[in-house]
Amino acid sequence: MVFSKRMEHFRPGIFSVLASMKNSRLSAGEQVIDLSVGTPNIPPARHIINALIKEADNEHNYIYTLEDIPQLQNAVTDWYQRRYGVRLDPKTEVTSLLGSQDGLAHISFTIVDPGDLVLVQDPGYPIFSDGPVLAGAELYMMPQTRDNGYLINLEDIPEHIAKKAKMIIVSYPNNPVTTVAPESFYKDLVQFAKNYDLIVLHDNAYSELAFDGLTLGSFLQFQGAKDIGIEFNSLSKTYGLAGARIGFAVGNSDIVNMLKTLKSNLDYGMFLPIQKAAIAALTGPQDCVTRTRKAYERRRDILVDGLCSIGWQISKPKATMFVWAELPKPFESSEAFVTELFEKTGVLMTPGSAFGPSGEGHVRIALVQNEDSILEAISSIDKSAILKKI
Repeated sequence: MVFSKRMEHFRPGIFSVLASMKNSRLSAGEQVIDLSVGTPNIPPARHIINALIKEADNEHNYIYTLEDIPQLQNAVTDWYQRRYGVRLDPKTEVTSLLGSQDGLAHISFTIVDPGDLVLVQDPGYPIFSDGPVLAGAELYMMPQTRDNGYLINLEDIPEHIAKKAKMIIVSYPNNPVTTVAPESFYKDLVQFAKNYDLIVLHDNAYSELAFDGLTLGSFLQFQGAKDIGIEFNSLSKTYGLAGARIGFAVGNSDIVNMLKTLKSNLDYGMFLPIQKAAIAALTGPQDCVTRTRKAYERRRDILVDGLCSIGWQISKPKATMFVWAELPKPFESSEAFVTELFEKTGVLMTPGSAFGPSGEGHVRIALVQNEDSILEAISSIDKSAILKKI
């Protein structure tokens, strides 16, 4: 059999590799504390689950939906107005996605042609690069390094690259590096995109998981943003609906409608009971969001304070459900460290190299276990003496 050349870009995903390591250890009867995959373990609030159950029990809800129901479109636009002060047209500037990954995987087919150049963050969430590659694009990696506070520097992009590029993909708060971008960055981003005729895709999946009293906004809040870009948002982390696959693309009507057109040829819309659950999440009581944010903040404090106390100095992230940590000395290879740590402790993390070349020398730690498990992980790491190899 001969398969497509585009598949030569892809290897088994890092999370599949980590899952294999995990399953082998579990099969041997050994314990695993999985801090690798960002799968939320905080369930949806009861009113959201009840809405899903009620609608799933309605036999008329098992038809093709083909498009978003008006109640969902209005719920999204009302939430954006209430939460960010951003006004959207529910009919032309909003489309649902089967998870943000669905949109990020497919939107490049509506924007780029083979050989076009796309600017992506390094390190970055894999689909930011994989989506354009699937569409035949070439990538220019924008480093996110400690020297610049893990924030891309638009001024470092060569002019000939900026002129050639067709699209830039950005996400703050960022997965994996957890950086929060200042307002000045977004103002510069809008101007940069206008100067070089770039389309901006901004992923805003973690705006509700901000800590220490910090309140974050939307890319679309900034003047001119809607002229050149769209934003992806998700209910996965905010409302614990990761498996339900509920995301949205909002903003520039031309970009949104191109994505709608493509999706009309790919899927038959979001399952009606899930649309109703999304409406319940966006329009119902929001104290569940506060509880979720506080839970992740407590987990962050326990993890970072605990690891610092045993000799692994890590900074506390301002947002997201992750911790981005430099490798303890004398380790230099993130894969080697993750492997040795797992073999000695059963604690599983994600090597930074999985997110791009600039991720080497780091690990990403997901705050997806309860507080007792995090404390147990810290104790196991301490007892393993892996931090005392200097």
